Amino acid sequence: MLIDLHAHSTESDGTDTPSELVATAVAAGLDAIAITDHDTTAGWAEAERAVRELGRPGTFRLVPGAELSCSSPDGNGGKVTVHLLAYLFDPASPALVREQSRLRAERRERLHQMARQMADDGFPIDPEAIMAGLPPDSPGGRPHLARALVAAGTVASVDEAFAKYLSSGGSYYLPRTDTPVRRAITMIAEAGGATVLAHPFAYKRGPVVNAEVIAELADHGLAGVEVDHPDHDEPTRAKLRELAAELDLIPTGSSDYHGTNKTIRIGQETTAPDSLERIIARCTGSKVIS
Repeated sequence: MLIDLHAHSTESDGTDTPSELVATAVAAGLDAIAITDHDTTAGWAEAERAVRELGRPGTFRLVPGAELSCSSPDGNGGKVTVHLLAYLFDPASPALVREQSRLRAERRERLHQMARQMADDGFPIDPEAIMAGLPPDSPGGRPHLARALVAAGTVASVDEAFAKYLSSGGSYYLPRTDTPVRRAITMIAEAGGATVLAHPFAYKRGPVVNAEVIAELADHGLAGVEVDHPDHDEPTRAKLRELAAELDLIPTGSSDYHGTNKTIRIGQETTAPDSLERIIARCTGSKVIS
């Protein structure tokens, strides 16, 4: 059974619509996919319709979720950004709705400011057109600006746009105010969902938390850790798998698929069926769609 629990649609920073995401997963031979757009559940309804339209009940499952941007202690006296994969929570939970609305508004404003600064500096992009092209409930993000730079011929790829201009060390990067990670874990738990720490040791992305922080988050209610991820090498995966066993955290595997924004293919990394069942067993906020 092939299960991918981390994938993005056009409702955040992917290039497949939610229905296309489902179709891509089915075409790739997956048995289950999680839709985990950044700070939004706007793609859930369309993705659910796509599953229903398959007309083969029980042959494919959709796990509704989201990826939350959070701030966390790094375990060495500093702070880092971490991402939480939240699954099967109640999307109408008032505290969660308020926080996701705040995050989406801030992400959109951040994207607009970055685009405006680049345009003011002579880059051939139209900030208003970038913003107008976003779905109404999409937070937007740097990949949208990166694609505009590719379309303008300024760079050859999204990766080049990030490397030259948009990464955390780039001259056009602007910070954002993320949710404290413990608060996010609590909000999702109170909304009937479960949280998994995404790509926790992806060192090439920048600073990460240490094992002591993961242990503290496990004590606070974190359900799992993403072990098999394209940004984890084999020694890192082995370390995380050992840590998950030690802390009784659910190990998952996911592609972190973004369509053509990344070269990673859907289903490149997968989750064991028993791990998905353990996640489902913890959740009461919403149900798997099949």
